[in-house]
Amino acid sequence: MATPLEWNDSAFLREVERRSGTPVSACYQCHKCSTGCPVGPETDFSSSQLMRLIQLGAADEALGSRGIWLCASCEACTTRCPQGIDIAGVMDALRILAVERKVVGPQARAQHFSSTFLGSVRRLGRVYEMGALAGYKLRSGALFEDMDKVPKLLKKHKLALLPKKSGSAAEVRKVFERAEAEGKR
Repeated sequence: MATPLEWNDSAFLREVERRSGTPVSACYQCHKCSTGCPVGPETDFSSSQLMRLIQLGAADEALGSRGIWLCASCEACTTRCPQGIDIAGVMDALRILAVERKVVGPQARAQHFSSTFLGSVRRLGRVYEMGALAGYKLRSGALFEDMDKVPKLLKKHKLALLPKKSGSAAEVRKVFERAEAEGKR
C-alpha cells in the first residue's frame, strides 16, 4: 500500500549529508546497496529506499525505520555503491538524529538493544552480556521473554555472572568521548 509523503524543503537532506559527510543527493537508485545488504530482508525499508526517503525530505519515515537500527554496519552497501556514498555512515547519522529527536516507534526494541549494548562497551571496554541482557529486558519491557534460555547459557559458561573490565576500558571510553564531541560539531 502506498504511503503518502509530506514534502518539505531539503533541510533534512542537507542535515543528513552534513552529519554523514557524504552526498546522499548523488544516489541515483541503482539498488546495488540493497542487493548486498545481509539484513535487508528483515528491514521495513531497504538502504536504497532509505536513501530516497532522505532525498525526498521524508524525515519521519526515515528516522522511524527499523532498518537504521538493524543495520550491521558491515559496509557492504558502501563498498558496492558506484557513487562512493558512505551508506553505512548515513545509517549512523540517521540513528544519531533519531535519538536526538526522540523518535520512538516500532524500532524501539532495537534502539533499546543498541543503547544498552553500547553503554556496556563504554563502561567496561567490552560487552558484559548478562548486564546488557538485563538492561535490554528492563528497557524493552520484555522481562521474561527468552528467560528459559538463561540456565542453558549459564551451564555452558556462555554468560558470566560478573562483569570483567577490559584492560583498555579507559581507551574505549575516550573513543566514545571523541565520537560524541565530533557529533556535536
